[in-house]
Amino acid sequence: MSRILVVNTGSSSLKYRLYQGADAVAGGTVERIGEPDGGPADHAAALADVLAGLDLAGLAAVGHRVVHGGVRFTEPVLIDDEVVAGIAALVPLAPLHNPPNLAGIEVARRLLPGVPQVAVFDTAFHRTLPPEAASYAIDRQVAQEYGIRRYGFHGTSHEYVTRRTAELLGRDPAEVNLISLHLGNGASACAVAGGRSVATSMGMSPLEGLVMGTRSGDLDPAIILDLQRTGNFSVDDIDRLLNQRGGLRGLCGANDMREVLRRRAAGDPAATLAFDVYCRRIRSYVGAYYAILGRLDAITFTAGVGEHAAPVRAAALSGLARLGIVVDPGRNEAAGGDRPISPPGGEVTVWVVGTDEEAEIARQTRLLIRRSGGSAQPD
Repeated sequence: MSRILVVNTGSSSLKYRLYQGADAVAGGTVERIGEPDGGPADHAAALADVLAGLDLAGLAAVGHRVVHGGVRFTEPVLIDDEVVAGIAALVPLAPLHNPPNLAGIEVARRLLPGVPQVAVFDTAFHRTLPPEAASYAIDRQVAQEYGIRRYGFHGTSHEYVTRRTAELLGRDPAEVNLISLHLGNGASACAVAGGRSVATSMGMSPLEGLVMGTRSGDLDPAIILDLQRTGNFSVDDIDRLLNQRGGLRGLCGANDMREVLRRRAAGDPAATLAFDVYCRRIRSYVGAYYAILGRLDAITFTAGVGEHAAPVRAAALSGLARLGIVVDPGRNEAAGGDRPISPPGGEVTVWVVGTDEEAEIARQTRLLIRRSGGSAQPD
């Protein structure tokens, strides 16, 4: 049976997973790439070490995570020089993410010259956003010239949990309306109508929307202007303030929700405020997305915080019983895998579902290779 290798490169890390059919047979993470403490010298050395330790017999393709596909890349694509140039052209929209993604692609193409390479884009699931969801209310010509619109992110995660939640409900994804809450160090909400993204909280960049570990999420844009005018903040100063010193870290000095919960339980007022702001923002998006969808079948929590922080799940959905949204305390606190945490027979089923972005990338890679006449087998 043919194999798919999934590669996800960060600025100083490389995550990989090897699939045979739908099953992962190997995987891991290489960290501290290029750092002066003895890690691999660069991505080429890291990937060469990974490949040397894998059984690549029957390798059909390599699937690469690429964060930003812009308006050009709205589905997985076979990578060639033109695609590489297109991804590079999008670096201004994702300066922290697309360059390491490109590094992984370039290294894999060089080390595995006869193997098809596929790019799978975080933004692609949100290609179905209607114009009224994707558009910002600014001058249209300026928006078009600079590519200013809502793109959305975490698409592979939202797509995976959408299909998995529908499976757990015993229904076709095309029949299900749900709200997917991807809560990790980065966080986003997505309204899904019949398997299609119709609203999402991240925008032109991953900064907009929910409160995150170190990112502010939504804020009044006049704050930026005021900091420039009266505080003499540079663009780089503001970038660091909102992306690295914002979110939970900005509110209480800790970006790990486990530490926030520990300090909140000990009575720390800053941690309590951070928790309350975090959960209130989620609740506001749930209410807004319920209004957009009109009918809601399920809410799904996923990613590190969503899967493991029961107090967040309870607080984020508190006070929504009139909307048919209730979290059962016993089910919510119980450990387990994919499971409902709402009472049996509830109007809106609330789920905890483990995300698997690598499995989704492998699935999309396999489907594209099969359509293009390759040898990869279906799931």
